[in-house]
Formats: sequence, structure tokens, C-alpha cells
Amino acid sequence: MNFDELGLSKTLVSRLESLGLTKPTPIQEKAIPHAMNERDVLGIAQTGTGKTAAFSIPLIVALSKQNERAGARGVRGLILSPTRELANQIVDTLQSITSDLRIRLVVGGKSINVQEQQLSRGTDVLVATPGRLIDLLDRKAVSLANTKFLVLDEADQMLDIGFAHALRRIAGALGKDRQTMMFSATMPKMIADLASEYLTDPVRVEVSQAGKIADKVTHAVHFVTKDEKKSLLISLLNENKTNRSLVFARTKHGAERLMRQLEEAGFNAASIHGNKSQGQRDRAISNFRDGSVKILVATDVAARGIDVPGIEQVFNYDLPNVPENYVHRIGRTARAGKKGDAVAFCSAEEMSELRAIEKVLAISVKVVGGKPWSDEAYKKAKSAAKTATKNAAASKTEARRNSRRKEATKTGAGKSGAAGKSAAGKTGAGKSSQSKPSSNNRSGQGKRKRGPKKAAA
Repeated sequence: MNFDELGLSKTLVSRLESLGLTKPTPIQEKAIPHAMNERDVLGIAQTGTGKTAAFSIPLIVALSKQNERAGARGVRGLILSPTRELANQIVDTLQSITSDLRIRLVVGGKSINVQEQQLSRGTDVLVATPGRLIDLLDRKAVSLANTKFLVLDEADQMLDIGFAHALRRIAGALGKDRQTMMFSATMPKMIADLASEYLTDPVRVEVSQAGKIADKVTHAVHFVTKDEKKSLLISLLNENKTNRSLVFARTKHGAERLMRQLEEAGFNAASIHGNKSQGQRDRAISNFRDGSVKILVATDVAARGIDVPGIEQVFNYDLPNVPENYVHRIGRTARAGKKGDAVAFCSAEEMSELRAIEKVLAISVKVVGGKPWSDEAYKKAKSAAKTATKNAAASKTEARRNSRRKEATKTGAGKSGAAGKSAAGKTGAGKSSQSKPSSNNRSGQGKRKRGPKKAAA
């Protein structure tokens, strides 16, 4: 099937062809016709399958047909994205397809005053992250009362990040008369619940079973201790220095520490995580895309929305706590029909995470290094990790107590010193008043009392 068979205008088909898009992907082929028939759509597809165009094309067609303009602070179509990076990519896609609509981007890390000014003139398509949109709604800088089209992209990720409350607030600001499209890579119960809240009699389109991963990904696991992970990663990266590799760490501090260790080992590496500014994250992704940086270390949240072609390897340096996050991680490789490698490092305390991944995704990860940890080793490691976490928490608590004690001591010393000075001042004043009699006293002491005058003789 070609795009012209989907009922698109010749102008739009020509525009898509100029972008190298001649045939719709499976998710586009299934979703676009229903969306153009004004049906609500629930799309289940992996990252990198063309979901952005699947909702962008029917949205552009619908808005162009209406031939209307949004009023001041009004929004005709709203697209919600979990991350700034993904929101930026959605805007790029929209702007490459059409130049006739006013497309605005509102995300954190940018001036909210500038965004407020832009929205005051009305918007055809607003691409936003939920948090920043809530801020603008609170300032009454934008109105969603007349918004006719709503898209929730990567809905499962938005819930993972904790945007459930924000999404409900945004839904309350929207009018009831609207068309909604929701896309997700996985279909846990919370997504089904969200769909029932947002969608009306939706058509469900699915190009692969929810939670499944790309067929062309080769999975492998190394069973290693936590201390062995760094040297193993360096060794594997040295084997394929020309490859573009994405490495996942569990925490922000862990990602930054690992990036510095890779730099010390001679690699061109960058990191993206929540402690990085938007500018730093944009530069890291840009350098990763143009090849000046070959290795990008990321946390799950920061990596959402990364769309960089040619990622040959994804390393799960730390296994994800949530098995569905494995889907999002691996979705960064094996795109557009290409092959990719997914390599996992599993320490003893991570055996439960590996088992959960294999169970949820119905896969058996090939062992290429070490031996699976025994139940005894797993329990011992879990117990040690729990103790370490408890001790770390106790150390932090004790550090806070010591800090408060020092502060209290300083405050007490300050008050004591001030009180001492005050008392000394009063004592000095008392001595002064005793040593220096008043003028009245001096006058009384200086005069001798005279007796009664004798009568004149």
C-alpha cells in the first residue's frame, strides 16, 4: 500500500515522498484510516515503528480541512509527550510535513514567559510535556476548552514518570467534543484504565503483541559481579569501537560516574540524566547523532524519546526494575529493519529482574558469559544489598543529626556570647553609677546642715 491509497491529498503525498516516505509502516497503515474517519484510536506498537507519523498525518489532514484559526490562547490540536527530547522530535516531524500550521512547543527548561507570549496568539498544534502545560494552565496562558484533537504519545512512559495526576488535570481542562489518539509500546493494566478514561469507543490497532520486542534484536546476558561490570563493558566496547552504543544505568549518579570512567578509559562518551540541563542533554544527543560521541550513557527517563539511527548496541549495565522498561531500552536499536544487539549485565541481586524480563516478554536470553546465579547467591546478595541500603540510610540520618547538632551549638554559642556581652554591659553600667554619684547626691554631701539661727541680741 502507498500513501495515496490512504486518501491523502496529492500535495501531502508529494511532501511525504520528498522526505523519503513512500510506503506507510504497519502502524501507519492500520491507524491512519481510522483516525481520518474521526474514530478514537488506541495504538500499540514498539518504539521506532513510525508512530509519530501515524498520528501526525491524520491530525494535519483534519486541521487543514477545517481551515480555521485558533483564537487568543486557544489550541486546536494537543500532543502530549513524556519528555522534552521526544517533544522536540514530534515538532520536527510536524514541521517537515506541513508549513501551513502554527506549531508550538512548550517544555520545561525553556522560558515560560516566552512560551506564554507565543501562545497568546493562538496555536494550531501544541506539543507539550504535561508538567509545563500544567504550569501554563495555572497561569491561564492557554485554553484547551475548544481543543478538538488530543494525542497521547508514549502513554505508558508518561505514567511511569508519574504524570497520571497531571493527565487527569489536563483532561479536565479539555472539552468533551474531541477526537483522541493514544499510543503506547506496552499495554499494562494502567494503560487500559487510562484508555477507558480518555477514549470513546476506540479502535485498537496493534502491529505486534504488547510488550514484545523487535525481531531483529539479538539478546545476550553476562553473569558478573557488580565490581566486574565496568571492566567487562570496557572490554566489549573495545571489540567494536566503531559502533554507536547506548548504555543504560539505573541512577543519575551511576550514569555520570560510568560516563567519566569510560572517558578515563579513552572513549568519547556523554551522559544524559535528570541532573543535566536541557542544553547539555540536547548537545549530548546531537553529538551522539553526528558520531562525534560514540557512547551515550543514560537513565531510563532521560533516554525516552531518543531517536538516533544506527544504534548497533544497547547495554543494560544495570537491569531495569520494571520489565516493560526493557522494551523501551531495546527499542532504540534494530530500527528500520536493521539488526541490533542487546547485552545485559546481571549481578547476583539482579536475578529477579532478569527472570521478570524473560517472563513478561516471553523470551529466553542467551547466556554468553558466566553462569546463572544460584538461589543461594541471589538471596545472599539481596540481603547484603538490603543491609547496605539500610546502613547508607542510617549514615545519612546520622549526618543530618550531626549537622543539626553543630548548627544548634553555633546558635547556642552565639546566644551565650550575646547574653554575656549584655550582662557585662549592665554590670559595667551599674559600677559606673555607683562610682559616679548623681549631681543631686554630690550637692547634698557637699553642703553641711545649718542649725537654727540665734536670735539677735
